[in-house]
Amino acid sequence: MFHQLIKNQMDRMSPNQPDRIRPAMQIKDLSFHYPDQPGLFSHFNLQVEVGQRFGLFGPNGAGKTTLMNLMTGLLTTPSGTIRLFGHEMKKHQRRVNKLFGYIPQDFAFYQELSPVENLSFFGAWSGMTGPAIRKRTRELLDILGLVAVRHKKVQQFSGGMKRRVNLAIGVIHQPRLLFLDEPTVGVDVQTRHAIVNYLKQLNENGTTLIYTSHQLTEAEELCDTIALIDEGRIITHEALHSLLSRHRQEGLEALFLELTGKNFRDQSV
Repeated sequence: MFHQLIKNQMDRMSPNQPDRIRPAMQIKDLSFHYPDQPGLFSHFNLQVEVGQRFGLFGPNGAGKTTLMNLMTGLLTTPSGTIRLFGHEMKKHQRRVNKLFGYIPQDFAFYQELSPVENLSFFGAWSGMTGPAIRKRTRELLDILGLVAVRHKKVQQFSGGMKRRVNLAIGVIHQPRLLFLDEPTVGVDVQTRHAIVNYLKQLNENGTTLIYTSHQLTEAEELCDTIALIDEGRIITHEALHSLLSRHRQEGLEALFLELTGKNFRDQSV
């Protein structure tokens, strides 16, 4: 049984612009390039509304990973702005960090620690109190089926169990916005199904999702709105059902090939 996962955050919004009308994430006039490469993003704009299950897709080299790193603060923006719930990333880093969670493709935990120890560490790192950490840990271990192994070292776990630990760490502080980079890569069907259902429940309880993956069938199940990007620019951005209808495609994979082509893309960004 899923638990109530989202509560009001301590971050207060200005009274003349309530949270419900603020975008969850807004990129405005962003330009970015790596030192040894030409410009990847130039005057790039993107907005994700509160409550969306938003999917970001594109071929290798399109800029998905770079954009995810910019949105989560792992890379800094030389020009343009990124705002989460109205707060500019560069000016309010500490406040913004409490608003979002990030589930990276690579495992982001300590292999030699147990799930309880990992959640205790990352909960404290995010500013939670001891009682709050313990309560959330019990909830998440129950929800994600990790109670029986809560004191075992994570390095002994299967890939699917590690994915669930990764997910628990990303939501320990009950973020209002959750970034997901290939959250089910390498897992079995049962684990993938459980994770996708859990993400949907998070969204129903108020968490906005920004998701990227190469699993396009999974994306169709999870996302209600998508953007396709290629070479640092948006090809299309709209509700998934209307996009499929307009292009007369039955699935996201066929639409992806229609809009981005069928040639190999070997460069990763």
